[in-house]
Parts: sequence; C-alpha cells; structure tokens
Amino acid sequence: MQLLKNILRPSRAKSMGNLYLIPTLISDVNPLEVIPLGTKKVLEETRIYLAENAKSARAFLKKAIPYVQQSSLEVIQIDKHSSESEYYKYLHQCKSGKHIGLMSESGCPAVADPGSQIVLEAHRQGIPVIPLVGPSSILLSLMASGLNGQNYSFIGYLPIDKHDRRRKLKELEAKSLKDKTTFIFIETPYRNLQLVEDIKLTLRPDTLLCIASDITGINQFIKTKKLSEWKTEDFQHIDKQPTIFLIGIS
Repeated sequence: MQLLKNILRPSRAKSMGNLYLIPTLISDVNPLEVIPLGTKKVLEETRIYLAENAKSARAFLKKAIPYVQQSSLEVIQIDKHSSESEYYKYLHQCKSGKHIGLMSESGCPAVADPGSQIVLEAHRQGIPVIPLVGPSSILLSLMASGLNGQNYSFIGYLPIDKHDRRRKLKELEAKSLKDKTTFIFIETPYRNLQLVEDIKLTLRPDTLLCIASDITGINQFIKTKKLSEWKTEDFQHIDKQPTIFLIGIS
C-alpha cells in the first residue's frame, strides 16, 4: 500500500503533475489479468492521455476502467510525425497540476515506439516521470527463454531485404558466439514465417533460438531449442501472431 501511495503522491514541485508511463495489453485478454492494482489506480485518477493510437487507447481504457465515463477522458494521438513543439504544449498541462498518461500501442511506452521523445521532453521541463508496472513482451520473452539474461540486446526489426536480413542474422550470431550476448528482435506478424525460414537457412545448427508468440494470450507459445531441433517444427501457429525472436548460445 505504501508503494501505491508513493505512486499517486503529487510531485514536490508546487502544483506539478506527473507523466505516467502506462503499459498496455500485449494480447487479447482481460486487463485485470495482467495490469496490477497500482497501475489500475493511476488509470482511475488520470484524465489526459497521450497515445500512439487514440482508438486502441480508448478501447484499452474502456476495458481497464469501465466505470469511468469515456467523455471525461482526453486522448491525444501522437506518433513519429509529431513535433517537439507539440510535445511541449501537451506536457505543459502538467505545470498546472494535471497528470498525463503516456501509452504505447502495445506493451511498455517509450520502448520500441516513438514515446521516448515525449519522456525526454518531460525531463527537460522538470516534470516527474513515473514508470508503471505492466506487461513487456521483450522482458517476458527473455525471462522465459533460458538464454543469457546478463548480457542482452534488443535489435528491433531486422532489414526487410532478404539478403540484408540474412547478413544481419549472421552478424548477430557471430557476436553472440563471441560475447555470449542474447539478441532479441521482432518482425511484422505477417512476415513471421519468412523470418523463420531465413533463420533456419542462415544460422548454425547449434545456435539456440527462442520463439515467444502471443505472450500472456490464450495461444501463448514459448519454446527454446537448437536450430537443428527446429527443422521439423510446424510454424503455422505463429503466422500473423505478435512474436518475439531470441538467439543465443548455451
């Protein structure tokens, strides 16, 4: 309870509101199954939100806090095309004591999405930044992979071009062998099967591959095996599903 009080406590600066970093769902489940009490309490107290997608943000809020009138919430859509002057204008509301919530399209804001620039602007303005607990597909997949969690790197998306992608995979594998680094990357869901084929054709038989799909969802699939052991696997169940890929060594 003390932690919850600390999260909701107004900042020491006179009449200063907080910027809350609010994780959202990474699968189609009831928010109450994966969003902790402290985060839910912040949602109940916050009325202004900056979101990568306003429509999906409102859908999440409607599920997470159904008893709060949607008409009382202001959801402002921001994306990679938004300017620093817009960030300044939105965040300036914190100076009058209003709390603002920042939400990603999926998972944790400011991680693999454009929200980091808003967080940086909040620091420039002296606005307290409060990260909240919630689902992160990157960390959950690393936790469940059995791969090295002491030395890891999130790459994001690999190159779209097939030849460039295969070169990048070989480069990551070589670094993993040298430094025992776990590399984490993602792909647009409809290209999952293409990426799997490139991995199978490119990497060494003894390289470990973890595939983590629909994490926290009803079709969750997480498995780590050597490439040689993946050869006969049917990958149709990850087709068009949000999926995290990890490679490393034993």
